[in-house]
Amino acid sequence: MRAELMLCAGMLLALAGCSMPGASTGDAIRLSGGDPVRGAEAITHYGCGSCHTISPIQSARGLVGPPLDGIRNRVYVAGMLHNDAGNLTEWVHDPKAVNPKTAMPNLGVTMQEARDITAYLYSIR
Repeated sequence: MRAELMLCAGMLLALAGCSMPGASTGDAIRLSGGDPVRGAEAITHYGCGSCHTISPIQSARGLVGPPLDGIRNRVYVAGMLHNDAGNLTEWVHDPKAVNPKTAMPNLGVTMQEARDITAYLYSIR
């Protein structure tokens, strides 16, 4: 069943213009409690690519914020939070609560959508 789920996730990502996440997909799901397929959809829905570059997503070529490729390997999120799934989720959910002076807007991302986005970002290389 799990293999079938991963195959379906890969097909949906390909249809969404994304590449299949790397071998860490299971870890990303476990760490974040999110769904990387829904995360890719949320990234497109909220227009994250207008500010960030996320190479697997064709439309995500923004240069305002940092590129999000390889974010799982960085020490900090938002330049101030230890990089873990909980902190990244909080940041995506409500960046102004973490840093009121950030340029990153609060887009109304739900907590589950933030978990999904975290799962996707942690699953890409």
